[in-house]
Amino acid sequence: MFCPFCAADDTKVIDSRLVADGGQVRRRRECVGCKERFTTYEAAELVMPRVIKQDGSREPFDENKLRAGLQRALEKRPVSVEAIETEIGQMKNRLRATGERELGSRVVGELVMDALKRLDQVAYVRFASVYRSFEDLSEFRDAIASLEADPQT
Repeated sequence: MFCPFCAADDTKVIDSRLVADGGQVRRRRECVGCKERFTTYEAAELVMPRVIKQDGSREPFDENKLRAGLQRALEKRPVSVEAIETEIGQMKNRLRATGERELGSRVVGELVMDALKRLDQVAYVRFASVYRSFEDLSEFRDAIASLEADPQT
């Protein structure tokens, strides 16, 4: 690790701690040359599968798009940021666990639907109406009926 102050390549670790629920290691380091101290964070770099869009194009998985979609559906709903981040982490784990290098966008969409069903039923119906292109009231009724029939929510 290069020192950010003097660019020396010899630093030593003074302290290491787990942070972010064990997902990162925080290290306090000291430069052997100039004696300045600094902090580094280490995390595993896990490869996410690419997403195959409806038109056949492929793009890298984008966690920010996932977060934005959830936040849009949950706008003005009483759901904590921590709950949203927990669901995002679980969705990413499920996507990685498939072992696939590429997944259809439908797979991601269904994971979002499942997460919203657990987080907030109003947000679930809101998202489903756009995602599944509801055209009339009967489709809304069907979505609500499926929520009422599902004892897990």
